[in-house]
Amino acid sequence: MGEYAFPKLHNAMWPGLVGKGDEEPPIDLDTMLDMTQAAEVDGVKFDGVDLFLADPHTPIDADDDTIKALADNVGGRGLMIGSAVAPIWEPVGGGSAMDPGAGRQAFLTSIRQSCRIMGRLRDLGVREGGVIRVDTSTDVASWAGDPTGNTAIIAETMRQACDIAEDHGEKLAAEGEICWGGMHSWKHMVELLETVDRPATFGFQADMAHTLLYALGYNAPEHRLLPEGYDWSDQGALDDALKTITDALRPWVLDFHVAQNDGTVHGSGSHDKTGRHCMATDANGKLDIVKHAGFWLNNPDGTPTRAVRHICWDGCMFPNAVLENQQTWNDILATMIKVRNAHGWNA
Repeated sequence: MGEYAFPKLHNAMWPGLVGKGDEEPPIDLDTMLDMTQAAEVDGVKFDGVDLFLADPHTPIDADDDTIKALADNVGGRGLMIGSAVAPIWEPVGGGSAMDPGAGRQAFLTSIRQSCRIMGRLRDLGVREGGVIRVDTSTDVASWAGDPTGNTAIIAETMRQACDIAEDHGEKLAAEGEICWGGMHSWKHMVELLETVDRPATFGFQADMAHTLLYALGYNAPEHRLLPEGYDWSDQGALDDALKTITDALRPWVLDFHVAQNDGTVHGSGSHDKTGRHCMATDANGKLDIVKHAGFWLNNPDGTPTRAVRHICWDGCMFPNAVLENQQTWNDILATMIKVRNAHGWNA
C-alpha cells in the first residue's frame, strides 16, 4: 500500500467534459467513475474523485435527490469526493469576474450554487475536504485593456465570492492558466492573490501542466523565466525557473494537480489554448513529474507542507480513445503513487 497515507490520490472527472462537444462527444460521469474505480497498481487504488459541476455530469442546479444519488454513486464505489470546478463561465450560466454588473452577479450565483452542492456532499459523508476551483472567466486581451483597473474589479468579485464561500465553510482556489486574464502569468497570479487578500479562503490551485507555461511566458513574455529558444536539455535552468514560480505561489496553494506538459499549448472545443496536458508516460513530456511535484508539495527544506490533503491528476483535452482505455488510468495512478511515495506523510 506504500509508506504514506497522505496525500490521498484523486482522479479528475472533467476530462470527460472539457474540450468536448465539437469533434468528440462528452464522456458521461459513470464511465469516468468506472475507469477510476477499476484502476489498480500493486493493490493501490484511487481514493477519490474531483468533480465538474456542469451538465452532463452534475448540474449546477441539482436538487437534493440528485445530490444524494451522486453521493450514493461515488461513495458506493469506495471513493470520496474532494474538490470541484465551479461553472463560472457565461456559456454555462456564470459570468465574467471582470464585469462589475450582471457578469459578477452570475459569477457569484454559480459560486453560491457550487457551495451548496459541495456542502451537501460533505453533510452526506462522502466529502472530507477540498476546494471550489475558479478562474476570472475573462480573456487576456480584455484584461490587458486596463490591467490595474481590471485586476481591482476581479479582486472585488473574488472577495464577494469569499464571503459566500465562508458562509458555507468552503475555500476557493484560482487555477492559474495562461488563457485567463489576470491569472495568465505567475506574477499576475501573485498580484491578484495579494489584492484579494483572503489567504484563509482564496488561494491557488497549482496545475503542473499550466504552471510550466508560466516559465515560458506564454501570453506574458515580460514575465518569462526561460529564454527564447530554450534548450530543454538544460534541466538546471528549468529547475531554477520552476523554483522561482513555486517559491512565489506555494504559500497560496490550497489544491494541487499532478500533470505532464510537452512545452506546448493546446485548446479544443470552446476552451482557449492553455498548457497541453500529456500522458504520464509521454516521451515528449518536459517535466520530471515526481521531482517537480515536490517543488509544490514540499517546503524549501524538503519537508511536506501538508497544505493539501489530496492531489488530483488532470488530463484535460485527451482524446476519448485515450480516456476510455483502462491502461491510461493505471499509468496515471502509478505516477500518482510515485509522487506520494516521494513526498507523502502520515496523519
